[in-house]
Amino acid sequence: MDLIKNALLNDVLNTHCSDPFGCLGLQTSPSNKGLCLYIWQPEALSIRVLAIDTDKELAKMTQTDSKGLFYTEWPKERTRFHYRIEITYLDSSVYTMVDPYQFPNTTFVDPEHHQANLYKSQGAIQAGAKVNEKITIQGTRFAVYAPAARSVSVVGDFNSWDGRTHPMSSNGDGVWRLFIPDINHGARYKFEIRSKNGDLLPHRSDPYAQRIEQYPSFASVTCFDNKHQWQDDTWIKRHIDDLYEKPMSIYEIHLGSWRRKADNQTFTYLEIIDQLVSYVQEMGYTHVEFLPITEYPFDGSWGYQPVGLYAVTSRFGTPEDFKTLVDALHQANIGVIMDWVPAHFPADSHGLANFDGSKQYEYADPKKGWHPEWNSLIYDYGKEHVINYLISNAVYWLNEFHIDGLRVDAVASMLYLDYAREDGEWIPNKDGGNHNYEAIDFLRRLNETVYLNHPRCFTIAEESTAFPGVSKPTYMNGLGFGFKWNMGWMNDSLDYMKRDSIHRKHHQGELSFSMVYAFDEQFVLPMSHDEVVHGKGSMIEKMPGDSWQQFANLRAFSAYMYFHPGKKLNFMGNEFAQGREWSHERSLDWNLLEVDYHKAQHTLSKDLNHLYKSEASLHFDHSRKGFEWISYDDSTNSILAFARKAKDSEEHTVAIINFTPMTHSNYRVGVPRSGHYQLIMNTDDEQYTGSGYAKNVEYRTQNIASHSRDQSIELQIPPLAGVLLKWLGEY
Repeated sequence: MDLIKNALLNDVLNTHCSDPFGCLGLQTSPSNKGLCLYIWQPEALSIRVLAIDTDKELAKMTQTDSKGLFYTEWPKERTRFHYRIEITYLDSSVYTMVDPYQFPNTTFVDPEHHQANLYKSQGAIQAGAKVNEKITIQGTRFAVYAPAARSVSVVGDFNSWDGRTHPMSSNGDGVWRLFIPDINHGARYKFEIRSKNGDLLPHRSDPYAQRIEQYPSFASVTCFDNKHQWQDDTWIKRHIDDLYEKPMSIYEIHLGSWRRKADNQTFTYLEIIDQLVSYVQEMGYTHVEFLPITEYPFDGSWGYQPVGLYAVTSRFGTPEDFKTLVDALHQANIGVIMDWVPAHFPADSHGLANFDGSKQYEYADPKKGWHPEWNSLIYDYGKEHVINYLISNAVYWLNEFHIDGLRVDAVASMLYLDYAREDGEWIPNKDGGNHNYEAIDFLRRLNETVYLNHPRCFTIAEESTAFPGVSKPTYMNGLGFGFKWNMGWMNDSLDYMKRDSIHRKHHQGELSFSMVYAFDEQFVLPMSHDEVVHGKGSMIEKMPGDSWQQFANLRAFSAYMYFHPGKKLNFMGNEFAQGREWSHERSLDWNLLEVDYHKAQHTLSKDLNHLYKSEASLHFDHSRKGFEWISYDDSTNSILAFARKAKDSEEHTVAIINFTPMTHSNYRVGVPRSGHYQLIMNTDDEQYTGSGYAKNVEYRTQNIASHSRDQSIELQIPPLAGVLLKWLGEY
C-alpha cells in the first residue's frame, strides 16, 4: 500500500495523477493505527487544519516536499472527519478552503446514464456535499469524458489556472470527476488534460458547459442561475395538432444583424424582445427560426462552426436571458425553431478536436473525419458516447429552453461519405457504397428520441439530395424527420426568376417540375440566408428588368411561393426586399421602408402571411388531394394556373401567376366547380405599387369548357403578378 501511495504521490508532484483520492485527503496512517492527511498546495508556505464547523485548530501541517506536499497525522484517530484548511501563501496572503479530497463519495453517481438525460450527469453541476444533518458544503461537481487521458485537472480563476492544484479522479469508465467546494454560479474554468504520452494539451472548454466566454479566454462558466419562471404554459400544453395540416410560415433571423443600435452594437436577448415579438406578430409569421445560437468562436461562421453545443452564445446575454426571449415569443403564440449543427465542428484548440490526445469525437481517418468544404471535423457517429452527446444535446434544448423545432444543418454531408470529395478522397462503406450507415442510424435515433419524448416538437432537415424518405417515419425505413427543406424547388424557381421574361417560355418546366415530387416528402419552401450571401445578391437583385419590373417579379414570385404546396420560410430582409446582400456585421436596411417599392413589398409579405394562415386550402400542404393542376403548359404566355383544396371540404382557391409583363384582357381558365369566385389576392394591386390593371373582383363561372373542365371563368391577367380566387359556393 505504501508503495502504491508513494507512486501516486509522485504522480501528484509531477502533475499526472489519475487517482488523487488514493493519496490525498485523509488516509490510513503508515502505522495502520490512525489517520494521516496529505494536502497538495503548490505555492503554500504553511497550512493549518481546522474543524469544519468550529474552525478549531486540529493540526499544523509539515511540508514534506519543496513542490508543495504537506503532511500531518493523528496516530490514535480512527474515525474519519471533515475539515477545512487555512493556507498561508508565499506572498503572505491567507486563504481558507474546504479540501475537495475529503469527499470521494460525493463525486458522480450516474443513475440516469442514458441518452435523454446524459447532459444532467456530466459537465459542471452545482451540488452540495453533505457533512452531517446540519452542514452541507456548497460547491460544484465537475466531470469530463476523456478516456485516453493520462490525467485531467480542473483549472480556473479559483486556482489561478494552475493545473497542479485540482487533479481529477477516474474510476476507469473514462469520466474524470471532482467535487470542488465553494465554487458556485459564475466561476470560470477549463480542463487541463495530459495525453497518454504525457503531453500537456491546450486547455479545453467543457463540452457540456452551459456558458462559454468569447475570445480570448473561451473559458467555460458555471451556470446555475435558474431564476427564470416560465409563463408559456398555454403554449406548451396546447393541443397536439397535425403540423402538416397547419400553417407554418417561418421567419429566419440572425440575431446579431436583424437590428442594431445606432453605434452598430448588437441588441441583447432582452433588449430585442419587444421589437422582435411585436414585429413577428404584425407580419403574421407563425414561427421564428434562429440561426445557431449555440456558442461559436468566429462571428463569420454565423454559428455554423459551434464550439459548445450546450452553451447559449454569450454574445447577446445569458441562458436565462435567452429563455426570457423564447418565453415571450411563446406567449405571443409564436413557435421557436433553432438551427442545430451535428454534422461537423471546428478544430479550435479549446474545443473537441483531439480532445484527450486522441480522436474521441471525430473520425480518426481524415478521409472520413475532415470536411474539405468547411475545413472542419466530422463527428464519429460510430461511437456511442458521441451519439449520446449529440442526442442528449437535442433533448437539452427542447427540455431546458422550450425550443419547438430543430432545423438540422447539412444533413446531406452526413448521409454521404463522398460529400464534397473526389475519387480516392473517401472511404466506402462495408458494402462498397457511399452512404454513411452510422450517420443514418444516428439521425433515426435522434428523430425517434425527439418525437417520442416531445410530441409537440418537430425536426427539419436541410437536405439537398434525392435521398429517399428523409421526412418519412423510421418504421417506414425513413430518417424520421418531420420536414425537409425543398432545395430543388428553391434552385429551380430562382433559376427561372433570374431569366429575362422573354426567355422564360423556354423554361416553363423549371416551375412545373416541383409538382412531380411535391408530396414525396413533407417540404418547407426555403428562401434562406444561403440565397442572399457570398455574391448571390439579395432577392431583389436577382430579379430582371427595370426597377418596376424587378419589384413586380419579386411580388409574383412571393405569390407563387405562398400559393405553392409546402410550408414557408423567408430570411429576414426578404419581406421588404432588402437591397444589399446580407452581412452579419450590420443591421438590415430598415430605412428602405420609407421607399414606396420596399414598403409595398413589406405590406404584401404581411398580407400573404395572414392570407396563408386564414385560407384552409393554402395550408393543406402534404397531400395530393390538396392540389390540382389547371394549366402548367402555357409556356407561350409563361402562365401557371392551379387549384388548392382544403381537407375534407369543397373549399378551394384558384391561383394564376403571370411571369411576363404582358397583360391579358380575356384569359379563360377552367375551374373545379361552378359558382361564384372572388379575388382575394392580386400582387398587381396599386397598394403594392402594381399597375392596377385588373379591376374585377367578382366572377361567375360560365358553361364553357376550358382546360378539360366543364366550367370556366374569363378574367383580366395583370403583368408580372399572381392572383388568387376563392370559391364562395354555387350561384
